[in-house]
Amino acid sequence: MSRIGLKPVNLPAGVELKVEGNVIVVKGPKGELREQISDRLTVEVNEGVVTVSRPSDIKNDRAQHGLARTLISNMVVGVTEGYEKKLELVGVGYKAEKKGDTLVMSLGLSHPVEMKDPAGITTEVPAATEILVKGIDKALVGNYAANIRAWRKPEPYKGKGIRYSGEKIRRKEGKAGVKGD
Repeated sequence: MSRIGLKPVNLPAGVELKVEGNVIVVKGPKGELREQISDRLTVEVNEGVVTVSRPSDIKNDRAQHGLARTLISNMVVGVTEGYEKKLELVGVGYKAEKKGDTLVMSLGLSHPVEMKDPAGITTEVPAATEILVKGIDKALVGNYAANIRAWRKPEPYKGKGIRYSGEKIRRKEGKAGVKGD
């Protein structure tokens, strides 16, 4: 039994949810999101409460049930509050700046790294070593933040690289001094 799938999703004021076949459309103050869910599931909206139900207890239906409920919940939060990921640049000379809709980073490479913001995503650089990725789609925000981080993942010896805010890096001890001669 999916415990997550059984929880109802409350629609705040100003949020509208429509079911068009197996496509869910959520409109809110920050924008509109669409998501296709399994056609075996049924989604009902009654008095500002959304419930998802499944036809049977086979394994795939149970998995899709919880997934669909979570996707709907994420869409509702996205159109009301939005999502944000904060990245930190750690290392000598590592810095970021914003030029129009392009994020330009100096990461110790022979060239600056330029990344154009995808549709629906905005980046901000409040400080030279901080990057904020904002948007209404949780998956797009997380994916773009991961793409930025992939340029320089934090290394375990000095901790240099791009990391998520609050991320703990397991540090390794360096090479032991070799005595000899």
